[in-house]
Amino acid sequence: MKRLTTIGLVLSVMVVSCTQERANMDRLVENYALVTIPAPDLTGITDNGKEVLKLYRKAADEVDKIYWKQYLGDKEAFLGSLKTESEKLYADINYGPWDRIDGKAFLPGYGTKPAGARFYPADMTADEFHYWNDPDKNSPYTLVERAANGSLKTVWYHDAYADEISRIEGYLNRAADVTIKESVRKYLLKMIQGLKTDDYYESMKAWLEMNDSKMDLVIGPIEAVDDALYGTKASYGAYVLLKNLQRTEELNALSARMPELQEMLPGDPANHKFVPGSESDIFSCNVLYCSGYTNAGFKVIGINFPYDAKVQEELGTRTIIFDNIIREKFNRTVHPVGSALLEEVYQPHVDASAFYWLIVFREIAKGLGVKETVNGKGTVAEALGNEALALEKAKSNVLGAWLCAQEAEAYNISALFQKEDVLTTFVTNTIRSTRFGAADPTGIANIFVYNYLLESKAIVWNPSGRYSIDYDRTWQALETLGAKILDIQAHGDINAAHETLTKYGIAGPESLSDKRVLELAGIPVDIRFTYE
Repeated sequence: MKRLTTIGLVLSVMVVSCTQERANMDRLVENYALVTIPAPDLTGITDNGKEVLKLYRKAADEVDKIYWKQYLGDKEAFLGSLKTESEKLYADINYGPWDRIDGKAFLPGYGTKPAGARFYPADMTADEFHYWNDPDKNSPYTLVERAANGSLKTVWYHDAYADEISRIEGYLNRAADVTIKESVRKYLLKMIQGLKTDDYYESMKAWLEMNDSKMDLVIGPIEAVDDALYGTKASYGAYVLLKNLQRTEELNALSARMPELQEMLPGDPANHKFVPGSESDIFSCNVLYCSGYTNAGFKVIGINFPYDAKVQEELGTRTIIFDNIIREKFNRTVHPVGSALLEEVYQPHVDASAFYWLIVFREIAKGLGVKETVNGKGTVAEALGNEALALEKAKSNVLGAWLCAQEAEAYNISALFQKEDVLTTFVTNTIRSTRFGAADPTGIANIFVYNYLLESKAIVWNPSGRYSIDYDRTWQALETLGAKILDIQAHGDINAAHETLTKYGIAGPESLSDKRVLELAGIPVDIRFTYE
Protein backbone atom coordinates (compact mmCIF):
# COMPACT_ATOMS: atom_id res chain seq x y z
CA MET A 1 0.00 0.00 0.00
CA LYS A 2 2.83 2.36 0.88
CA ARG A 3 4.54 1.56 -2.44
CA LEU A 4 1.38 2.41 -4.38
CA THR A 5 0.94 5.60 -2.41
CA THR A 6 4.53 6.70 -3.13
CA ILE A 7 4.19 5.98 -6.86
CA GLY A 8 0.91 7.86 -6.92
CA LEU A 9 2.53 10.81 -5.19
CA VAL A 10 5.42 10.87 -7.66
CA LEU A 11 3.03 10.68 -10.61
CA SER A 12 0.94 13.48 -9.14
CA VAL A 13 4.03 15.68 -8.72
CA MET A 14 5.08 14.94 -12.31
CA VAL A 15 1.63 15.79 -13.64
CA VAL A 16 1.50 19.04 -11.63
CA SER A 17 5.03 19.93 -12.76
CA CYS A 18 4.27 19.32 -16.44
CA THR A 19 1.01 21.23 -16.18
CA GLN A 20 2.80 24.13 -14.50
CA GLU A 21 5.50 24.16 -17.19
CA ARG A 22 2.86 24.26 -19.93
CA ALA A 23 1.00 27.05 -18.14
CA ASN A 24 4.22 29.08 -17.76
CA MET A 25 5.06 28.61 -21.43
CA ASP A 26 1.53 29.59 -22.43
CA ARG A 27 1.89 32.80 -20.40
CA LEU A 28 5.16 33.59 -22.16
CA VAL A 29 3.47 33.18 -25.53
CA GLU A 30 0.69 35.52 -24.36
CA ASN A 31 3.32 38.25 -23.93
CA TYR A 32 3.02 38.64 -27.71
CA ALA A 33 -0.48 39.53 -28.92
CA LEU A 34 -1.30 37.78 -32.19
CA VAL A 35 -1.88 40.30 -34.99
CA THR A 36 -3.20 39.20 -38.36
CA ILE A 37 -1.64 41.01 -41.31
CA PRO A 38 -4.54 40.96 -43.79
CA ALA A 39 -4.17 40.29 -47.46
CA PRO A 40 -3.23 43.68 -48.96
CA ASP A 41 -5.50 45.82 -51.06
CA LEU A 42 -3.73 45.60 -54.42
CA THR A 43 -6.05 47.97 -56.23
CA GLY A 44 -3.98 49.77 -58.84
CA ILE A 45 -1.19 47.19 -58.71
CA THR A 46 -0.57 45.54 -62.10
CA ASP A 47 -0.32 41.77 -62.54
CA ASN A 48 3.42 42.29 -62.94
CA GLY A 49 3.50 44.09 -59.61
CA LYS A 50 1.58 41.30 -57.90
CA GLU A 51 4.09 38.77 -59.24
CA VAL A 52 6.95 40.92 -57.95
CA LEU A 53 5.40 40.93 -54.46
CA LYS A 54 5.22 37.12 -54.51
CA LEU A 55 8.88 36.91 -55.48
CA TYR A 56 9.82 39.39 -52.74
CA ARG A 57 8.16 37.14 -50.16
CA LYS A 58 9.98 34.06 -51.43
CA ALA A 59 13.28 35.91 -51.19
CA ALA A 60 12.37 36.98 -47.64
CA ASP A 61 11.81 33.33 -46.68
CA GLU A 62 15.37 32.52 -47.71
CA VAL A 63 16.59 35.41 -45.56
CA ASP A 64 14.80 33.80 -42.62
CA LYS A 65 16.81 30.62 -43.10
CA ILE A 66 20.06 32.58 -43.06
CA TYR A 67 19.10 34.38 -39.87
CA TRP A 68 18.40 31.13 -38.03
CA LYS A 69 21.93 30.03 -38.93
CA GLN A 70 23.40 33.34 -37.75
CA TYR A 71 21.59 33.33 -34.43
CA LEU A 72 21.23 29.68 -33.44
CA GLY A 73 22.09 27.07 -36.06
CA ASP A 74 19.90 24.27 -37.35
CA LYS A 75 16.28 25.45 -37.06
CA GLU A 76 14.59 22.16 -37.93
CA ALA A 77 16.66 20.06 -35.54
CA PHE A 78 16.12 22.58 -32.75
CA LEU A 79 12.35 22.92 -33.13
CA GLY A 80 12.02 19.17 -33.68
CA SER A 81 13.60 18.50 -30.29
CA LEU A 82 10.90 20.44 -28.41
CA LYS A 83 8.03 18.65 -26.69
CA THR A 84 5.01 20.92 -26.72
CA GLU A 85 3.40 23.26 -29.21
CA SER A 86 3.76 26.22 -26.86
CA GLU A 87 7.49 25.54 -26.53
CA LYS A 88 7.82 25.44 -30.31
CA LEU A 89 5.75 28.60 -30.73
CA TYR A 90 7.72 30.61 -28.16
CA ALA A 91 11.01 29.33 -29.57
CA ASP A 92 9.86 30.35 -33.03
CA ILE A 93 8.96 33.84 -31.76
CA ASN A 94 12.44 34.20 -30.23
CA TYR A 95 14.35 32.34 -32.96
CA GLY A 96 15.95 30.15 -30.33
CA PRO A 97 15.89 29.12 -26.67
CA TRP A 98 16.79 32.55 -25.26
CA ASP A 99 14.06 34.98 -24.32
CA ARG A 100 14.34 38.29 -26.18
CA ILE A 101 12.96 40.03 -23.08
CA ASP A 102 15.65 39.08 -20.55
CA GLY A 103 18.20 37.18 -22.63
CA LYS A 104 17.87 34.09 -20.46
CA ALA A 105 17.15 30.55 -21.59
CA PHE A 106 13.49 29.57 -21.22
CA LEU A 107 14.18 25.95 -22.14
CA PRO A 108 16.15 23.48 -19.98
CA GLY A 109 19.60 22.44 -21.13
CA TYR A 110 20.63 25.75 -22.67
CA GLY A 111 23.19 28.01 -21.07
CA THR A 112 23.82 31.71 -21.41
CA LYS A 113 23.17 33.20 -24.81
CA PRO A 114 26.49 33.61 -26.68
CA ALA A 115 27.39 37.31 -26.78
CA GLY A 116 28.53 36.97 -30.36
CA ALA A 117 25.65 34.76 -31.52
CA ARG A 118 27.21 32.49 -34.18
CA PHE A 119 29.36 35.20 -35.72
CA TYR A 120 32.44 34.10 -33.74
CA PRO A 121 33.83 30.84 -32.30
CA ALA A 122 32.46 30.25 -28.81
CA ASP A 123 35.99 29.71 -27.45
CA MET A 124 37.55 32.83 -29.00
CA THR A 125 39.22 35.15 -26.48
CA ALA A 126 39.32 38.94 -26.64
CA ASP A 127 43.13 38.93 -26.85
CA GLU A 128 43.07 36.36 -29.62
CA PHE A 129 40.76 38.54 -31.69
CA HIS A 130 42.63 41.74 -30.88
CA TYR A 131 46.05 40.48 -31.94
CA TRP A 132 44.79 38.59 -34.98
CA ASN A 133 45.93 40.41 -38.09
CA ASP A 134 43.12 40.08 -40.61
CA PRO A 135 41.84 43.18 -42.44
CA ASP A 136 38.38 41.62 -42.88
CA LYS A 137 37.74 40.63 -39.26
CA ASN A 138 35.74 43.80 -38.49
CA SER A 139 33.65 43.73 -41.64
CA PRO A 140 29.91 43.62 -40.95
CA TYR A 141 29.70 40.87 -43.57
CA THR A 142 32.18 38.24 -42.39
CA LEU A 143 31.96 35.33 -39.98
CA VAL A 144 34.93 34.48 -37.79
CA GLU A 145 35.57 30.73 -37.67
CA ARG A 146 38.26 28.23 -36.73
CA ALA A 147 40.51 26.98 -39.51
CA ALA A 148 41.57 23.33 -39.64
CA ASN A 149 44.73 24.15 -37.69
CA GLY A 150 42.76 25.92 -34.95
CA SER A 151 43.64 29.46 -35.99
CA LEU A 152 41.01 32.10 -36.75
CA LYS A 153 39.79 32.77 -40.27
CA THR A 154 37.18 35.01 -41.87
CA VAL A 155 34.42 33.70 -44.13
CA TRP A 156 32.39 36.15 -46.21
CA TYR A 157 28.64 35.92 -45.85
CA HIS A 158 28.19 35.23 -49.56
CA ASP A 159 30.31 32.09 -49.12
CA ALA A 160 28.87 31.02 -45.76
CA TYR A 161 25.25 31.25 -46.96
CA ALA A 162 25.84 30.50 -50.64
CA ASP A 163 22.83 28.20 -51.10
CA GLU A 164 20.26 30.61 -49.65
CA ILE A 165 21.83 33.61 -51.39
CA SER A 166 21.74 31.79 -54.72
CA ARG A 167 18.00 31.27 -54.30
CA ILE A 168 17.49 34.91 -53.25
CA GLU A 169 19.36 36.02 -56.33
CA GLY A 170 17.10 33.82 -58.46
CA TYR A 171 13.94 35.38 -57.04
CA LEU A 172 15.30 38.92 -57.40
CA ASN A 173 16.42 38.24 -60.96
CA ARG A 174 12.93 37.06 -61.86
CA ALA A 175 11.43 40.12 -60.17
CA ALA A 176 13.80 42.36 -62.14
CA ASP A 177 12.60 40.69 -65.36
CA VAL A 178 8.93 41.10 -64.43
CA THR A 179 8.84 44.66 -63.05
CA ILE A 180 7.81 47.52 -65.31
CA LYS A 181 9.65 50.07 -63.13
CA GLU A 182 13.18 50.80 -64.31
CA SER A 183 14.20 52.10 -60.87
CA VAL A 184 13.05 48.84 -59.28
CA ARG A 185 14.93 46.79 -61.87
CA LYS A 186 18.10 48.79 -61.23
CA TYR A 187 17.80 48.34 -57.46
CA LEU A 188 17.20 44.59 -57.68
CA LEU A 189 20.16 44.03 -60.00
CA LYS A 190 22.42 46.12 -57.75
CA MET A 191 21.17 44.18 -54.72
CA ILE A 192 22.02 40.90 -56.45
CA GLN A 193 25.57 42.17 -56.95
CA GLY A 194 25.70 43.21 -53.31
CA LEU A 195 24.63 39.77 -52.16
CA LYS A 196 27.26 38.17 -54.38
CA THR A 197 30.11 40.38 -53.19
CA ASP A 198 29.06 41.72 -49.76
CA ASP A 199 29.60 45.22 -51.12
CA TYR A 200 26.28 47.08 -50.74
CA TYR A 201 27.33 50.64 -51.56
CA GLU A 202 25.75 50.67 -55.03
CA SER A 203 22.59 48.86 -53.91
CA MET A 204 22.10 51.35 -51.06
CA LYS A 205 22.29 54.22 -53.53
CA ALA A 206 19.93 52.48 -55.97
CA TRP A 207 17.46 51.84 -53.14
CA LEU A 208 17.39 55.54 -52.21
CA GLU A 209 16.90 56.45 -55.86
CA MET A 210 13.96 54.01 -56.18
CA ASN A 211 11.19 56.38 -55.10
CA ASP A 212 8.50 55.84 -57.74
CA SER A 213 7.35 52.35 -56.75
CA LYS A 214 4.26 51.50 -54.72
CA MET A 215 6.13 48.52 -53.28
CA ASP A 216 9.41 48.27 -51.42
CA LEU A 217 11.79 45.51 -50.42
CA VAL A 218 14.34 45.98 -47.66
CA ILE A 219 16.59 42.93 -47.66
CA GLY A 220 20.03 41.71 -46.65
CA PRO A 221 22.44 41.99 -43.73
CA ILE A 222 21.31 45.33 -42.39
CA GLU A 223 21.69 45.90 -38.66
CA ALA A 224 24.20 44.72 -36.04
CA VAL A 225 21.51 43.76 -33.54
CA ASP A 226 22.92 40.44 -32.31
CA ASP A 227 26.66 41.09 -32.07
CA ALA A 228 27.08 41.94 -28.39
CA LEU A 229 30.85 41.31 -28.58
CA TYR A 230 31.96 44.01 -31.00
CA GLY A 231 28.73 45.44 -32.39
CA THR A 232 29.77 45.04 -36.01
CA LYS A 233 28.35 41.83 -37.54
CA ALA A 234 25.14 42.45 -39.45
CA SER A 235 22.08 40.24 -39.09
CA TYR A 236 19.98 39.29 -42.11
CA GLY A 237 16.43 40.59 -42.29
CA ALA A 238 13.75 41.50 -44.81
CA TYR A 239 10.63 43.65 -45.10
CA VAL A 240 8.07 43.47 -47.90
CA LEU A 241 6.18 46.78 -47.92
CA LEU A 242 3.29 48.51 -49.68
CA LYS A 243 3.34 52.30 -49.81
CA ASN A 244 0.54 54.55 -48.58
CA LEU A 245 0.82 57.18 -51.33
CA GLN A 246 -1.32 59.91 -49.76
CA ARG A 247 0.41 59.84 -46.39
CA THR A 248 3.83 59.52 -48.00
CA GLU A 249 3.22 62.79 -49.83
CA GLU A 250 2.41 64.49 -46.52
CA LEU A 251 5.47 63.06 -44.76
CA ASN A 252 7.85 63.92 -47.56
CA ALA A 253 7.33 67.60 -46.87
CA LEU A 254 9.62 66.96 -43.89
CA SER A 255 12.42 65.61 -46.07
CA ALA A 256 13.47 69.05 -47.30
CA ARG A 257 13.75 70.17 -43.67
CA MET A 258 16.37 67.61 -42.66
CA PRO A 259 19.27 70.16 -42.68
CA GLU A 260 17.11 72.59 -40.69
CA LEU A 261 16.22 69.91 -38.12
CA GLN A 262 19.92 69.02 -37.87
CA GLU A 263 20.74 72.62 -36.98
CA MET A 264 18.01 72.63 -34.32
CA LEU A 265 19.63 69.81 -32.32
CA PRO A 266 20.70 70.72 -28.77
CA GLY A 267 24.22 71.01 -27.41
CA ASP A 268 27.46 72.20 -28.95
CA PRO A 269 26.91 72.90 -32.69
CA ALA A 270 30.45 71.65 -33.32
CA ASN A 271 29.26 68.18 -32.35
CA HIS A 272 26.81 67.87 -35.21
CA LYS A 273 28.15 69.56 -38.31
CA PHE A 274 27.03 66.63 -40.44
CA VAL A 275 24.72 67.74 -43.27
CA PRO A 276 22.18 65.08 -44.35
CA GLY A 277 22.03 64.33 -48.07
CA SER A 278 19.45 66.29 -50.03
CA GLU A 279 17.69 63.19 -51.36
CA SER A 280 16.40 61.97 -47.99
CA ASP A 281 12.77 60.90 -48.12
CA ILE A 282 10.03 59.52 -45.91
CA PHE A 283 7.64 56.74 -46.86
CA SER A 284 4.44 55.67 -45.16
CA CYS A 285 3.99 51.91 -45.67
CA ASN A 286 2.09 48.88 -44.48
CA VAL A 287 4.18 45.84 -43.64
CA LEU A 288 3.05 42.88 -45.73
CA TYR A 289 5.71 40.43 -44.55
CA CYS A 290 8.89 40.36 -42.53
CA SER A 291 11.55 37.76 -41.84
CA GLY A 292 14.89 37.20 -40.16
CA TYR A 293 15.92 39.57 -37.40
CA THR A 294 13.04 41.90 -38.33
CA ASN A 295 10.63 39.18 -37.19
CA ALA A 296 12.50 38.08 -34.06
CA GLY A 297 10.94 39.04 -30.74
CA PHE A 298 9.86 42.68 -30.66
CA LYS A 299 8.53 44.28 -33.83
CA VAL A 300 9.86 47.66 -34.85
CA ILE A 301 7.47 50.33 -36.09
CA GLY A 302 9.74 52.30 -38.34
CA ILE A 303 13.18 52.19 -39.91
CA ASN A 304 15.77 54.64 -41.17
CA PHE A 305 18.35 53.23 -43.59
CA PRO A 306 21.03 52.97 -44.79
CA TYR A 307 23.54 53.23 -41.94
CA ASP A 308 26.47 53.79 -44.29
CA ALA A 309 27.77 57.27 -43.38
CA LYS A 310 29.13 57.88 -46.89
CA VAL A 311 25.77 57.16 -48.51
CA GLN A 312 24.00 59.27 -45.89
CA GLU A 313 26.20 62.24 -46.71
CA GLU A 314 25.93 61.80 -50.49
CA LEU A 315 22.22 61.07 -50.78
CA GLY A 316 20.68 60.99 -47.30
CA THR A 317 18.46 58.34 -45.74
CA ARG A 318 15.05 56.83 -46.23
CA THR A 319 12.67 56.81 -43.29
CA ILE A 320 9.86 54.27 -43.54
CA ILE A 321 6.96 54.44 -41.10
CA PHE A 322 4.97 51.23 -40.62
CA ASP A 323 1.38 52.47 -40.39
CA ASN A 324 -0.32 49.16 -39.64
CA ILE A 325 2.22 48.15 -36.98
CA ILE A 326 2.06 51.54 -35.25
CA ARG A 327 -1.71 51.28 -35.03
CA GLU A 328 -1.59 47.76 -33.56
CA LYS A 329 1.13 48.64 -31.07
CA PHE A 330 -0.71 51.69 -29.81
CA ASN A 331 -4.04 49.92 -29.38
CA ARG A 332 -2.66 46.73 -27.83
CA THR A 333 0.22 47.99 -25.70
CA VAL A 334 0.79 51.76 -25.43
CA HIS A 335 -2.73 52.93 -24.59
CA PRO A 336 -3.41 50.07 -22.12
CA VAL A 337 -0.11 50.80 -20.34
CA GLY A 338 -1.10 54.46 -19.98
CA SER A 339 -4.44 53.44 -18.45
CA ALA A 340 -2.73 51.06 -16.03
CA LEU A 341 0.27 53.14 -14.92
CA LEU A 342 -0.41 56.86 -15.30
CA GLU A 343 -2.26 58.95 -12.75
CA GLU A 344 -5.74 59.64 -14.09
CA VAL A 345 -5.13 63.29 -14.95
CA TYR A 346 -2.47 62.36 -17.55
CA GLN A 347 -4.33 59.51 -19.26
CA PRO A 348 -6.29 61.65 -21.78
CA HIS A 349 -2.94 62.85 -23.16
CA VAL A 350 -1.96 59.38 -24.40
CA ASP A 351 -2.76 60.09 -28.02
CA ALA A 352 -2.66 57.90 -31.13
CA SER A 353 -1.69 60.76 -33.47
CA ALA A 354 1.06 61.90 -31.11
CA PHE A 355 2.38 58.33 -31.03
CA TYR A 356 2.45 58.19 -34.82
CA TRP A 357 4.40 61.42 -35.13
CA LEU A 358 6.75 60.43 -32.32
CA ILE A 359 7.72 57.44 -34.44
CA VAL A 360 8.12 59.66 -37.51
CA PHE A 361 10.53 61.98 -35.71
CA ARG A 362 12.33 59.13 -33.97
CA GLU A 363 13.16 57.61 -37.35
CA ILE A 364 14.11 61.01 -38.77
CA ALA A 365 16.44 61.49 -35.79
CA LYS A 366 18.33 58.36 -36.82
CA GLY A 367 19.47 60.22 -39.91
CA LEU A 368 20.52 63.27 -37.88
CA GLY A 369 23.20 63.97 -35.31
CA VAL A 370 26.77 62.70 -35.44
CA LYS A 371 28.16 60.27 -38.01
CA GLU A 372 31.90 60.95 -37.84
CA THR A 373 33.79 61.78 -34.64
CA VAL A 374 35.24 65.29 -34.43
CA ASN A 375 38.63 64.12 -33.17
CA GLY A 376 39.75 61.66 -35.81
CA LYS A 377 38.49 58.44 -34.21
CA GLY A 378 36.55 57.47 -37.33
CA THR A 379 32.83 56.85 -37.46
CA VAL A 380 30.77 56.79 -34.29
CA ALA A 381 30.19 53.05 -34.76
CA GLU A 382 33.93 52.40 -35.08
CA ALA A 383 34.79 54.52 -32.05
CA LEU A 384 32.10 53.20 -29.69
CA GLY A 385 32.11 49.53 -30.70
CA ASN A 386 29.41 47.44 -29.04
CA GLU A 387 28.19 50.45 -27.05
CA ALA A 388 27.33 52.34 -30.24
CA LEU A 389 23.95 50.84 -31.12
CA ALA A 390 22.29 51.21 -27.70
CA LEU A 391 23.49 54.81 -27.48
CA GLU A 392 22.26 55.55 -31.01
CA LYS A 393 18.83 54.09 -30.27
CA ALA A 394 18.58 56.15 -27.07
CA LYS A 395 19.61 59.26 -29.03
CA SER A 396 16.93 58.66 -31.65
CA ASN A 397 14.22 58.13 -29.02
CA VAL A 398 15.17 61.25 -27.06
CA LEU A 399 15.83 63.66 -29.91
CA GLY A 400 12.85 62.35 -31.87
CA ALA A 401 10.58 63.22 -28.94
CA TRP A 402 12.32 66.58 -28.43
CA LEU A 403 11.86 67.53 -32.08
CA CYS A 404 8.27 66.26 -32.19
CA ALA A 405 7.26 68.26 -29.11
CA GLN A 406 8.93 71.35 -30.50
CA GLU A 407 7.21 70.99 -33.87
CA ALA A 408 3.84 70.41 -32.21
CA GLU A 409 4.27 73.55 -30.12
CA ALA A 410 5.13 75.54 -33.28
CA TYR A 411 2.06 74.12 -35.09
CA ASN A 412 4.25 72.61 -37.81
CA ILE A 413 2.36 69.30 -37.71
CA SER A 414 -1.05 69.01 -39.33
CA ALA A 415 -2.45 66.53 -36.77
CA LEU A 416 -4.36 67.96 -33.82
CA PHE A 417 -2.35 67.29 -30.67
CA GLN A 418 -0.39 69.35 -28.17
CA LYS A 419 3.10 69.31 -26.73
CA GLU A 420 1.70 67.71 -23.55
CA ASP A 421 0.25 64.89 -25.66
CA VAL A 422 3.66 64.26 -27.20
CA LEU A 423 5.46 64.20 -23.85
CA THR A 424 2.82 62.04 -22.13
CA THR A 425 2.74 59.55 -24.98
CA PHE A 426 6.54 59.44 -25.08
CA VAL A 427 6.74 58.79 -21.34
CA THR A 428 4.10 56.05 -21.61
CA ASN A 429 5.90 54.38 -24.48
CA THR A 430 9.20 54.58 -22.60
CA ILE A 431 7.65 52.97 -19.52
CA ARG A 432 6.11 50.28 -21.75
CA SER A 433 9.39 49.66 -23.51
CA THR A 434 11.32 48.89 -20.32
CA ARG A 435 9.49 45.55 -20.47
CA PHE A 436 11.74 44.68 -23.42
CA GLY A 437 14.48 43.99 -20.87
CA ALA A 438 18.20 44.56 -21.28
CA ALA A 439 18.93 41.60 -23.55
CA ASP A 440 19.73 43.73 -26.60
CA PRO A 441 20.56 47.36 -27.54
CA THR A 442 16.89 48.30 -27.99
CA GLY A 443 16.01 47.18 -24.47
CA ILE A 444 19.09 48.82 -22.93
CA ALA A 445 18.29 52.11 -24.68
CA ASN A 446 14.73 52.16 -23.34
CA ILE A 447 15.80 51.39 -19.75
CA PHE A 448 18.53 54.04 -20.04
CA VAL A 449 16.06 56.76 -21.05
CA TYR A 450 13.50 55.67 -18.45
CA ASN A 451 16.04 55.78 -15.59
CA TYR A 452 17.30 59.19 -16.71
CA LEU A 453 13.74 60.57 -16.67
CA LEU A 454 13.20 59.08 -13.22
CA GLU A 455 16.48 60.50 -11.85
CA SER A 456 15.66 63.92 -13.34
CA LYS A 457 12.25 63.82 -11.61
CA ALA A 458 10.67 64.35 -15.00
CA ILE A 459 8.52 61.41 -14.00
CA VAL A 460 7.67 60.38 -10.44
CA TRP A 461 6.64 56.88 -9.43
CA ASN A 462 4.01 57.34 -6.72
CA PRO A 463 3.10 54.99 -3.83
CA SER A 464 -0.07 54.22 -5.78
CA GLY A 465 2.11 52.50 -8.38
CA ARG A 466 1.19 55.17 -10.94
CA TYR A 467 3.25 57.95 -12.49
CA SER A 468 3.06 61.73 -12.43
CA ILE A 469 4.71 63.76 -15.17
CA ASP A 470 6.43 67.11 -14.82
CA TYR A 471 6.25 68.48 -18.36
CA ASP A 472 8.88 71.19 -17.93
CA ARG A 473 11.38 68.75 -16.45
CA THR A 474 10.59 66.17 -19.12
CA TRP A 475 11.26 68.72 -21.85
CA GLN A 476 14.51 69.78 -20.16
CA ALA A 477 15.60 66.17 -19.59
CA LEU A 478 15.16 65.36 -23.27
CA GLU A 479 17.26 68.37 -24.28
CA THR A 480 20.00 67.70 -21.72
CA LEU A 481 20.23 63.97 -22.40
CA GLY A 482 20.14 64.49 -26.16
CA ALA A 483 23.06 66.92 -25.95
CA LYS A 484 24.97 64.55 -23.66
CA ILE A 485 24.62 61.63 -26.06
CA LEU A 486 25.64 63.75 -29.05
CA ASP A 487 28.76 64.85 -27.15
CA ILE A 488 29.74 61.26 -26.35
CA GLN A 489 29.22 60.26 -29.97
CA ALA A 490 31.06 63.27 -31.39
CA HIS A 491 34.15 62.54 -29.30
CA GLY A 492 33.97 58.77 -29.69
CA ASP A 493 34.23 58.53 -25.90
CA ILE A 494 33.78 54.81 -25.36
CA ASN A 495 34.51 55.07 -21.63
CA ALA A 496 31.77 57.67 -21.14
CA ALA A 497 29.41 55.55 -23.25
CA HIS A 498 30.11 52.47 -21.16
CA GLU A 499 29.79 54.32 -17.85
CA THR A 500 26.53 55.97 -18.90
CA LEU A 501 24.90 52.79 -20.18
CA THR A 502 26.10 50.84 -17.15
CA LYS A 503 24.71 53.43 -14.75
CA TYR A 504 21.32 53.83 -16.42
CA GLY A 505 20.87 50.56 -18.30
CA ILE A 506 19.67 48.38 -15.41
CA ALA A 507 16.00 47.96 -14.53
CA GLY A 508 15.22 49.27 -11.06
CA PRO A 509 12.45 48.44 -8.54
CA GLU A 510 9.93 50.80 -10.14
CA SER A 511 10.04 49.21 -13.59
CA LEU A 512 10.06 45.73 -12.04
CA SER A 513 6.90 46.66 -10.13
CA ASP A 514 5.36 48.00 -13.36
CA LYS A 515 6.14 44.71 -15.05
CA ARG A 516 4.19 42.76 -12.42
CA VAL A 517 1.21 45.14 -12.63
CA LEU A 518 1.07 44.83 -16.41
CA GLU A 519 1.43 41.05 -16.29
CA LEU A 520 -1.47 40.78 -13.83
CA ALA A 521 -3.52 43.05 -16.09
CA GLY A 522 -2.80 40.76 -19.04
CA ILE A 523 -1.31 43.56 -21.15
CA PRO A 524 1.02 42.05 -23.75
CA VAL A 525 4.65 43.12 -24.03
CA ASP A 526 4.52 43.26 -27.80
CA ILE A 527 2.93 41.71 -30.88
CA ARG A 528 3.57 38.82 -33.27
CA PHE A 529 2.31 38.28 -36.78
CA THR A 530 0.25 35.83 -38.75
CA TYR A 531 -0.65 36.39 -42.37
CA GLU A 532 -3.85 35.93 -44.36
